[in-house]
Amino acid sequence: MLRVDNLNVVFGHGEDSNQAVQDVSFQVDRGHSFGLVGESGSGKSTVLNCISGLLTNWDGTIVVDGIPLTHKRTISFYRQVQMVFQDPYGSLHPRHTVDATLKEPIAIHKLGNANQRVERVLSEVGLGPQFRFRYPHQLSGGQRQRVAVARALILEPEIVLLDEPTSALDVSIQAEVLNLLWEIRRERGLTYVLVSHDLAIVSHMCDTISVMKQGKTVEIINREQLRNGDITEDYTRQLLIAGRGYDRAAIDNFQDF
Repeated sequence: MLRVDNLNVVFGHGEDSNQAVQDVSFQVDRGHSFGLVGESGSGKSTVLNCISGLLTNWDGTIVVDGIPLTHKRTISFYRQVQMVFQDPYGSLHPRHTVDATLKEPIAIHKLGNANQRVERVLSEVGLGPQFRFRYPHQLSGGQRQRVAVARALILEPEIVLLDEPTSALDVSIQAEVLNLLWEIRRERGLTYVLVSHDLAIVSHMCDTISVMKQGKTVEIINREQLRNGDITEDYTRQLLIAGRGYDRAAIDNFQDF
């Protein structure tokens, strides 16, 4: 469903240039979930922004459902690929109601039955009709992120890009949103690309995981390898230990990569 080959992204020019992504390659089968994991600044979100069309200064190959993408996307691309952003407090317009937020993509793509589509997708993400005419400041963080998920789903895409969709939420709410995303993927047969720094979330949500460091792919493993500790690279092993919580003795033995 999605293939990325030798993706490169450079910010800046000359001596001030920074290669944020270097020769990243992976593929995701239809209906599967793929994770990009690594510490902050490893290039995960940059890869997602290239796929979504938010960044255009990339080199390489991106293919969606057999069709190579150019830097300029057609409007039909955005019906096929949608994105859920990290911060539910910043991704929703503060002066738009939930209804207005969800109807905007329907109007842009000239789809009909707006009211029925809004009611159906709100129900799907676990929000009833009473939330339809509320503003973002009247919603909790988890409810806002459910609206963001609804906005991505309302165009009935085939691929959903998830940029750390639970990192801004309380731990008690994270599981609810993750379980919601899991059920929606299963019911709709969606393809997910999930960015996270949390290996526990990735191992729960994703079939295959790419570990990134300083813009490069360290290794690509599957869920079973991650859970069984069947890891070949020291950096991945160290990232796994760090994700288990604070351990002074373990940290003292960490290698500086």
